[in-house]
Amino acid sequence: MKVAVLGGGPAGLYFAISMKLRDAGHEVTVYERNRPDDTFGWGVVLSDETLTNLTANDPVSATAIREHFAYWDDIAVFYRGTRTVSTGHGFCGIGRKKLLVLLQERARELGVDLRFQTEIDDPRPFMESHDIVLAADGLNSKSRTVFAEAFQPDIDIRKCKFVWLGTHQKFDDAFTFIFEETEHGWVWAHAYQFDNDTATFIVECSQKTWEKFGFGEMSKEESIATCERLFAAHLGGHKLMSNASHIRGSAWINFPRVLCARWSHENLALMGDAAASAHFSIGSGTKLALESAVALADYLHSEPTREAAFAKYEDARRTEVLKLQSAARNSLEWFEDVERYLHLDPVQFNYSLLTRSQRISHENLRLRDPEWLGSAEAWFQHRAGSNVNGARPPMFAPFRLRDMRLKNRIVVSPMAQYRAVDGCPTDWHFVHYAERAKGGAGLVYIEMTCVTPDGRISPGCPGFYKPEHESAWKRIVDFVHRETEAKICAQIGHSGPKGSTQVPWEDSEAPLVSGNWPLLAPSAVPWSNLHQIPKEMTRKDMDDVLHAFVASAEMADRAGFDMLELHMAHGYLLSAFITPLTNRRTDDYGGGLENRMRYPLEVFHAVRAAWPDEKPISVRISANDWVGEEGIRPEDAVEIARMLQAAGVDICDVSAGQTSLRAEPVYGRMFQTPFSDRIRNETGMATMAVGNIYEPDHVNSILMAGRADLVCLARPHLADPYWTLHAAVELGDRHVRWPDPYLRGREQAYRLAERRDAMLGKV
Repeated sequence: MKVAVLGGGPAGLYFAISMKLRDAGHEVTVYERNRPDDTFGWGVVLSDETLTNLTANDPVSATAIREHFAYWDDIAVFYRGTRTVSTGHGFCGIGRKKLLVLLQERARELGVDLRFQTEIDDPRPFMESHDIVLAADGLNSKSRTVFAEAFQPDIDIRKCKFVWLGTHQKFDDAFTFIFEETEHGWVWAHAYQFDNDTATFIVECSQKTWEKFGFGEMSKEESIATCERLFAAHLGGHKLMSNASHIRGSAWINFPRVLCARWSHENLALMGDAAASAHFSIGSGTKLALESAVALADYLHSEPTREAAFAKYEDARRTEVLKLQSAARNSLEWFEDVERYLHLDPVQFNYSLLTRSQRISHENLRLRDPEWLGSAEAWFQHRAGSNVNGARPPMFAPFRLRDMRLKNRIVVSPMAQYRAVDGCPTDWHFVHYAERAKGGAGLVYIEMTCVTPDGRISPGCPGFYKPEHESAWKRIVDFVHRETEAKICAQIGHSGPKGSTQVPWEDSEAPLVSGNWPLLAPSAVPWSNLHQIPKEMTRKDMDDVLHAFVASAEMADRAGFDMLELHMAHGYLLSAFITPLTNRRTDDYGGGLENRMRYPLEVFHAVRAAWPDEKPISVRISANDWVGEEGIRPEDAVEIARMLQAAGVDICDVSAGQTSLRAEPVYGRMFQTPFSDRIRNETGMATMAVGNIYEPDHVNSILMAGRADLVCLARPHLADPYWTLHAAVELGDRHVRWPDPYLRGREQAYRLAERRDAMLGKV
């Protein structure tokens, strides 16, 4: 084949090498706009996995590259006068210039024609004269621009400013992050050694801080001098250097996140940053490029047609790229919002940084550096006031709200059972909640219990509006208190426009076939086209419902519940007031967020006045309506939480969605945790995290990073009432108390776990 490669960076050169390795008869030419020894970065970071892949593809170039690597195992974080070091991370770095020289030499050995100082503005002439054209021409790809309609690039310019510098200061013992508080805000650096004499030194800050410094008006020299002053304590008298001689001004830029809908058009394919970019904070852009080069070369020789090869390249590599981009997005967003975390203790700040991409989890950190993680766990337990000395997973740390002390951080989420009869809980509820209380969780929620008959979601929903309801709930609460260490919380609410529906296993969220009751809502907005139009609440209706909430709270107190939660989420009545999707009122209870919060806060204040001072109250909110600009967004949720906090709410139960059938949620592991994280770390309010959390590793990562104070698990507790006890066995924690009649089962469980670990070589 006759192959033209547009761009002589790592992606283009390695693709050329890989093509010649597979068939020396290919005519491969690389066109590069710059000179052979020009480079505009400093160091490149690769992983052990990438090195293994390079060795399998081309041992010759891999050996040459390996000989010039700088290796390090540690990550060091300088923050608030503390240097925190963790190990076991396994990085290696090489100068970008050296990498390019080595790849150029290998390409020439294999017969690749290298043409430098050749600017290619339009790939179309090459597409006519060559069988394959590869556009590896970088973030600002001209080939991508020419065929933008075909490639459909999505380019997201991110918020932070950064400048890529180098220094002769040594950071040979660790990949180093430095956070400095300055007169204009926080500035931080990413530094790592890539040869014996030189290190990369990337300086980054928020747009606001950048503007306050006036970096945009500075010359390159002035900008570098300012950075040298800011990081003087870490540079050991060494200078900072720029090799971006082609750029006038300070050379600061914003990172462009690139993702194309398609990576090929006719006989032209995109590769590297031209197709997809990954933020430098996870150091994987070159990894993506090199591995994509190998993959495309393979497919062009294994597939029957060029079209099939391109299709397989896009399909296979896109999955890997999206995984990496997801991790890179998490990482860059952490740095963009780092000022949210600058109140954290150095121990927790370090943990938050290490786990920012979600590629490294709690147990993965234990494998990397058990000593450091053990010290971090001991710090967490000590801060929580644990009576167990030393290291222990964060999920088993105690937590206190007012006078209620929880033995651990695990919460059994409220989960509707639809088994009540005329609002009264039955033996089903007794067994259900008793089992979960015995299962080891610190706090057990009952399902949303409705304050009026017409406030029920379905005929199977329980209530707090008749004396027999109070008696039935008291029987359950008494058992929980008598036989377990768990605390129990009553969640009360009103279904609003989502009421009078069938139970899920009949026709989920569809109205009753017959016997529907009237619905109330802030506005006459039906939940769906099938639902009746609810009555817009009058002041009398609002007063009646408020009094019903108070009466229910009083019942819950008499029944002995330790905690109360008001349900202000998921499109039910109080939630329907909060979201503009369903609140269309034109009086004092509609319009802006402050007005829309007025009635929910009135309800809270009335309930708080009736609820004992020593007992806490939480509020569940929907932190994101998932309908874009029209609904509640995460930044609105922060303001909602501030209002709740000011009113005296003890903890925010941070859920999301279920407020509109138009919602388009973005699902995934721990997908709602970022909302809890943001509220907790921007307001200082205690939070509970919910949403697709199902492993002990998830729980411990969330808690140790300070993303929530309690962690709620729903479906895992439906599948396993003893989830917490089993998690303790899995983690080898023997301080968790089992019910006395189950102690023989406990001992067997730990013995079997130890035997399993021994067989797997963990002990």
